[in-house]
Amino acid sequence: MDLHPRFQFDGFVVGASNRLAAAAARAVAEAIGTVYNPLFLYGPSGLGKTHLLQAIGHEALRQRPGARVLYVTLEEFVDQYHVAVAAGQSDAFRSSAQEVDVFLLDDVQFLADQRAMQAELLRLSEALQSVNHQLVLTSDRPPGEIRDLDARLITRLSGGLLVDLAPPDIETRLAILRRKTDERGAAMASGVLEAVAEIGSANVRELIGLVNRLIAYQAVNDAPLTPDGARVLLTGEVPGAPGPGVAAPSAAPAAAPEPERQPPADDFSSFYNVVSQSLARQIEAWRERISEAVMRWQGQGYRTQRLEALLAQDAVPDVDAVIAGFEADVAALRTLAEMVTQFDSAAAGSTRFKDPDRLEETRAWVARVHDGATPPSAPSGALTFAALVVGAANEAAVGAAREVAAEPGRRHNPLVLVGPVGVGKTHLLHAVGNALVEMRPESIVACVSAQAFFEELVAAIHGERVDWWRRRYRGADVLLLDDVQLLAGKERTQEELFNLFNAFRESGKQLVLTTERRLAELEGIAPRLTSRFAQGLVVEMRHADREMRTEMARRMLAAQNVGADPGVVEYIGSRPVEGARAVAGLVNRVVASFDPTHETLSVMQARRAVEGETGRVSAVLAAASVVPEWLDPALRSREKVVWDWPDIGDRLIEDLS
Repeated sequence: MDLHPRFQFDGFVVGASNRLAAAAARAVAEAIGTVYNPLFLYGPSGLGKTHLLQAIGHEALRQRPGARVLYVTLEEFVDQYHVAVAAGQSDAFRSSAQEVDVFLLDDVQFLADQRAMQAELLRLSEALQSVNHQLVLTSDRPPGEIRDLDARLITRLSGGLLVDLAPPDIETRLAILRRKTDERGAAMASGVLEAVAEIGSANVRELIGLVNRLIAYQAVNDAPLTPDGARVLLTGEVPGAPGPGVAAPSAAPAAAPEPERQPPADDFSSFYNVVSQSLARQIEAWRERISEAVMRWQGQGYRTQRLEALLAQDAVPDVDAVIAGFEADVAALRTLAEMVTQFDSAAAGSTRFKDPDRLEETRAWVARVHDGATPPSAPSGALTFAALVVGAANEAAVGAAREVAAEPGRRHNPLVLVGPVGVGKTHLLHAVGNALVEMRPESIVACVSAQAFFEELVAAIHGERVDWWRRRYRGADVLLLDDVQLLAGKERTQEELFNLFNAFRESGKQLVLTTERRLAELEGIAPRLTSRFAQGLVVEMRHADREMRTEMARRMLAAQNVGADPGVVEYIGSRPVEGARAVAGLVNRVVASFDPTHETLSVMQARRAVEGETGRVSAVLAAASVVPEWLDPALRSREKVVWDWPDIGDRLIEDLS
């Protein structure tokens, strides 16, 4: 199943009830397979588990554009498994699932009583973890409470990190309400959202439903809604005399019965159940039809300003013509989205396909995509030179990259960055691209992984549009190609890269490439390619040393506004990990375990988070600077402190003097 474009970290409102879950999810997305594997999120329905699950997928793809991410519900996973078994393809099914870099499995609670699928999931989790591929799961309850769940699977799922999501408190509810009204471009009078937050809901989906009802109400009324009016509307308690913000019926009989109280609902469909009782006599028939159309199309994600503008006018429009015209434009947008999918599947997710008022602009844009005028993917804006930590391991490569950014096509063309996973090659590649875009905004910088480059060519061959694919890349001013070693054995892709390389060099356009192995060690890559790579500048990068890791930890903690004792960054920097991603994983693990009631993060807290499970002391304290105040003064020593365990085999004595 595809990831929903709206379920990203930027759209997730973080509060006290879900802060740990959000931090753990970000840590997993930024350090795939290295922390919290598996990550298990659980909590009642409607609290954002699916949102966080898919946000991990989006962020993982941003961090590693070539990563294979799969999101699937358990029900869909079971169906796919049964189809594979029926077709005699169970081994192929397992092999395909195990090749995924980030496996996102939703609604695991339905594993109850499914012994075959439990065994399959156990095998899958073992296979994924053995190659550091990430597994993230969600459920409405923790593993131990899922009925009839295999004890081995409970142990496996509990071996990473279990995090629960609780119902949002009033502050978080208010933040969600404000976020959703801002997203919809709606304005509410002072105090309205506060009143709704007080009415409250333990379910985020229900909160969104409340926002929808408020917006729909205001769309068909001239007067703005007031806090009291919002309470009347959402609770269904309509008094005999209208409350503030709710107009009285125009010709109500003197003995009209009090409207029956309606339970609050959670989506647009309940709007008429409540409003029709108190407002039916005030809303003209044409306004009802327009309002119904607004709710229908907004529910499908389309912008409806054209229809909403009609509700503000007094003149009666030709409703049939207006709605028919809007529907025709929506149908045209859908056709355009299908057309562009044939050329660029990623482009089909553009928000322009949800705005009927931009139909002509979208037509022109699709025509440019068809002609190959739209560029390939651009560098990630977050990966800049400023965000790099420079040290002995990478200073030569950074210096060469800066020279390329200052004079593209003139010096070091191509620039080839060589080094193992985790040394920062991808970051430096994107940093060059961002610097070029900043200095020359008109330039087209194509930044793509070798795997994506290969897959795009395969799709172009399948769709018989290879010429379009070539025009698209040759129209770029700079080509940044990540992980060239992934093209090993892909002869057709190497041929296309060879021709593209020559075209770029002849035109004085810059190329920058990265590879995990030295050029002489690139097996499966044609010599005519490696010889051309060697014509430029080849720079090797090494893993970050302790000083660089310490600086990375300092920056990451500062970015998360976490106050820490001086020894914390030194401790993280001293850990034998390789690469910024691994350091980020350590920092996020430490931050996720930090108790916000404490003013600063201590070294002891950091060590517990990294080296041991909750509630188990895993290291001795260092010098007196980290000895807690609660320790008996008679036991304090600037020389050494030893923690005592009942089990003699668990004892650890370390001299830190």
